[in-house]
Amino acid sequence: MVAREYDYWLLDLDGTLIDVDWSYPRSVFDRVGDRLGREFSDREAEILWHGLGGNRNDQLREWGIDPEDFWPEFHDVEDPQRRAEETFLYDDAAFVGELDCPVGLVTHCQPFLTNPVLDELDIRDWFDTVICCDEELGWKPDPAPMHHAMERLSVRENGHDGVYAGDGASDVGAAWNAGLDAIHVERHGHHRREQCVLGDYRVEGFDELLTTPNSK
Repeated sequence: MVAREYDYWLLDLDGTLIDVDWSYPRSVFDRVGDRLGREFSDREAEILWHGLGGNRNDQLREWGIDPEDFWPEFHDVEDPQRRAEETFLYDDAAFVGELDCPVGLVTHCQPFLTNPVLDELDIRDWFDTVICCDEELGWKPDPAPMHHAMERLSVRENGHDGVYAGDGASDVGAAWNAGLDAIHVERHGHHRREQCVLGDYRVEGFDELLTTPNSK
């Protein structure tokens, strides 16, 4: 079982361990669109919400939207409690709570959104540390948030072998930049992402890693 091959695990949150009922992001993009004077199609909302097009800021600029205009409005209309209530845990993610090693969460999701979700799903005790990326710490694929988590777990030295699992290309990049193995969890299918994300492991769910000796 791959889970036992590593001394510690780091994981992404949104799109990797959890997701949210579509009605919530659809309502967020409706409200942001009203504020910016621009409608977002379901496809555009899906691309931005899940990061299917890669770097979200680059995608916004391609559509003629200034990220500095978009993100303040986006975060202002978010409803942390409603989002938490409409969030669900992927069934195959339950193994994380059973890992007998240091486990950290490294997410782009901000604390005001992350904390209600962890409490609502009752999974806070799965993690020995929770790192929320920001401008000061850095954003994936910058390895700085990974290094910060590794320091918190006291695993950065002494040759410990670690792995990071996430659903985006930036997650794989962050893992490799930090010297970790990378698991890409493809929850949406390559046809919807319109690109293939490589990784040391490429799976559609964690069950594939737990039932096969090697899924590379």
